Amino acid sequence: MNFKGLHILITGGARGIGKATAIEFAKRGAIVGINYKSDDANALATKQLLSGTQHHLFKYDISIKEQQKELIDQFIHTYGTIDVLVNNAGISIPHALEEVSFDQWADAWTNTFQTNVFAAANLSYLAAQQMISSGGGRIINVSSRGSFRGEPTKPAYGASKAALNAMGQSLAKRLAPHQIYVGTVAPGFTETDMGAVTLTPIERENLLRESPFKRMAQPEEVAHAILFLASKEAAYCSGTIIDVNGASYLRS
Repeated sequence: MNFKGLHILITGGARGIGKATAIEFAKRGAIVGINYKSDDANALATKQLLSGTQHHLFKYDISIKEQQKELIDQFIHTYGTIDVLVNNAGISIPHALEEVSFDQWADAWTNTFQTNVFAAANLSYLAAQQMISSGGGRIINVSSRGSFRGEPTKPAYGASKAALNAMGQSLAKRLAPHQIYVGTVAPGFTETDMGAVTLTPIERENLLRESPFKRMAQPEEVAHAILFLASKEAAYCSGTIIDVNGASYLRS
């Protein structure tokens, strides 16, 4: 897969799956824009790992509508075009129904959808406008196996990722005449720095038990699926959802 000279915007690109994806795109000649919310040191460290030059950091809180537009405007001002948008940023807030107040429950749904769905939808709209005028592009969404199997302690997260799946398939149909290809990657639990900090030993043991491989996905494994869907070779896979969960959840 060759991405030489293509301009890639990755939301939540400073850590975890986003970081691995940025590194893999840069290895293949892409010019990468890393969007992040607040961690300057971590974002800079990720940028310094990228092969090549012309990569930029874009510090915007994409849960805020105005900053969504500012991000796309600044990216296009910097590079002229946006060839691939990777909607990777997402949040996950525990809110088991019988353990939270009504306000906590409602806030979890509002905040989760604001980042996981509305931001991705709005960024896709804004990016697609430019892609239409320039003759095409790619939009890749990062979903979750939770969109299929359910998330009992984080139902808003599961629902938001299911909405992302449906949005991607709807856009794949609508944008096909404009040569804009849309795909989705649905990872299982992935071995990231954040996961290492937040998982209890029991939670980790349970996750390892779920897959016949007895391990979690590595960020690079998810990144490779994202790169495949972003490649010209995968054009006729538009509308596809690729599971990257180590056979921990199988769907027909």
